[in-house]
Amino acid sequence: MNTKQKVKKVLSRTSTMHYSKLVFRSALFFAALVVYIYNRITGTGEYFGGLDKRPFILSFIWLVFVVEMILRFFPSKLESMGCQKQFKKAFKATDCTQPKNISWKSTFAVTAAWVALNGFIGVLYYKNIIDEGILLLISLAYSACDMICILFFCPFQTWFMKNKCCVTCRIYNWDYAMMFTPLVFTKSPFYWSILLCAVALLLRWEITYKLHPERFSEATNANLSCANCTEKLCHHKKQLRSLWASNKYRLQFVDNADNKSK
Repeated sequence: MNTKQKVKKVLSRTSTMHYSKLVFRSALFFAALVVYIYNRITGTGEYFGGLDKRPFILSFIWLVFVVEMILRFFPSKLESMGCQKQFKKAFKATDCTQPKNISWKSTFAVTAAWVALNGFIGVLYYKNIIDEGILLLISLAYSACDMICILFFCPFQTWFMKNKCCVTCRIYNWDYAMMFTPLVFTKSPFYWSILLCAVALLLRWEITYKLHPERFSEATNANLSCANCTEKLCHHKKQLRSLWASNKYRLQFVDNADNKSK
């Protein structure tokens, strides 16, 4: 009798790291939200306990993200090739010498959409509809959504960039700058230090892209090909699409069956 061997699927180190980040960032957002709501209800006037009196919360948030951004400036075996492709050691030449660059129209569309969204948030802030605490909460929500984009569904990939996966994403290292965009409306040096670090990371990425476009293209960098991929982040998105398509088909089948019965 033939027995089928069960293949145990193990998450890659990169996938595990991103799931851990999703849990951690979500917990960080909800913790900050609870503190914010508590201080609003009690009328302390201190959104997060008062930076001068109890600096732990904001200092912890600052430390976590600044350390993450500093590490992005250096090669890492744990990080996704999506952000590592900027480094020389992550480049493996192919027979092709002409990189296939993404149209500037796609990156412009992403920029315009993001500016419009956060411009609206800025208007709410200057109209005193929301405060600095809300701006920070939005940034923390963005940070959790960043992991959702990597693991499950990315609107920028689907609607704008049309890239096949995160590894080939042209704007992968825009993430921190996009996360902390709402902080641009604040006047706090504390918030601005986070934002400036994110902008420095973005500039490093864009300058490298300008000087070494061959590192960012699958046509010229073999490490960006599916054959050499070890992180398999795209599997989660494919599974989700398959599940969605399957459920959609089942619902359509049930609807058709109900219509026929009538």
